[in-house]
Amino acid sequence: MLVGEYNYAIDAKGRLNFPARFREEMGERFVVTRWLDGCLVAFSQSEFEQLAATFAAKGMTKSRDIQRFLFSAAEEVTPDKQGRILLPPVLRRHAGLEKEVTIIGNRNHAEIWDTRSWRAYNEQITMDTQKLAATMEELDI
Repeated sequence: MLVGEYNYAIDAKGRLNFPARFREEMGERFVVTRWLDGCLVAFSQSEFEQLAATFAAKGMTKSRDIQRFLFSAAEEVTPDKQGRILLPPVLRRHAGLEKEVTIIGNRNHAEIWDTRSWRAYNEQITMDTQKLAATMEELDI
């Protein structure tokens, strides 16, 4: 399970260190693509294939926009010997990644955020505990 928060800097070539604990779970190669809320998402190959299978089962017409959003920008990455992955410009632009980056674990995937954006988003969701409590109740948690 992917959990935790890690802070890194992206270099001028678009390389980003990926947490060692996450690399172990993701495997030798994994997929990074655009995600909701202005961040990127990283899935293991098997999780990404399960996502694709879910879309296939739902039918092309209903899910075509989200499939285009996710799959057109998807990039298979392989960490180098230093544990860095290369993020292409299209993905860096989507998430506003320039220097300071925060990577968070979110159960079966990792999210890659611009650190300022993550802090603002995290502050917003943690300030509204009543909304979080209501959502937990809706989900029977």
